[in-house]
Amino acid sequence: MKEITGETKLFGILADPIHHVKTPQRMNEYFARASYDGVLVPFHARSDNLASVVNGLKQLENLVGLIVTVPHKTAILGLCDGASDVAKKIGAANIVRREANGRLTAHMLDGEGFVRGLQSCGHEVKGKTAYMAGAGGAANAIAFALVQYGVSSLTIANRTTAKAQDLMQRVLDLYPQARINIGTHNPSDHDIVVNATSLGLNEGDALPMDTSALTPDQLVCEIIMQPKDTALLIAAQERGCRVHYGAPMLASQIELMAEFLGVTAAR
Repeated sequence: MKEITGETKLFGILADPIHHVKTPQRMNEYFARASYDGVLVPFHARSDNLASVVNGLKQLENLVGLIVTVPHKTAILGLCDGASDVAKKIGAANIVRREANGRLTAHMLDGEGFVRGLQSCGHEVKGKTAYMAGAGGAANAIAFALVQYGVSSLTIANRTTAKAQDLMQRVLDLYPQARINIGTHNPSDHDIVVNATSLGLNEGDALPMDTSALTPDQLVCEIIMQPKDTALLIAAQERGCRVHYGAPMLASQIELMAEFLGVTAAR
């Protein structure tokens, strides 16, 4: 990393917990390749003081933007001055740009990053059937992106059925021709299986689905990056499934994030 000076632009990532994040490493590598004078640092913010943290950061004149992850993706929308149409529809954001006048603008890149990550590893989603566990911030974005990129059907399974139904309706509002179902804990009979919950982040977490129903013809996907091998992926491999790790989602988002934040290579 180059020397940090008074000219260095500041970026942050908001999370709780913060120990697992990999974005600082990847984004700072991107800055170095682009010869861009910026640094991304981790900001550990709890939900009960997120508003105070964001308000304080907003006052920093050298702050360019914030990346937002679990559990703040939904709450961040209400703390920003504006948001993209897709972020509003999803009801969550994972990136915030500080405008020159100090206003904060939110956007969501999780879904596109996830699908591009799959494609970068040779996994196409068009024409495939997909099962997704979760209906929270990241799951919302992934649901919209899977439909946008052409899955033949999407099954949404969530512990709270009402949240799954709400997500289904919002996707149908934007894509009325989509085939969407409300699922159970059983992920069988789908080409692609996605864990879009935070289950697996901590040791001892419950499994996000019934792994005994997995079959070798399925691709089982994570959005969690640390640990790399979550309990779900370990169980899926024991069942003979192909697996897709969380890291490609982040790798595919780095350039998208840099573009949204206006990061340009030095000339």
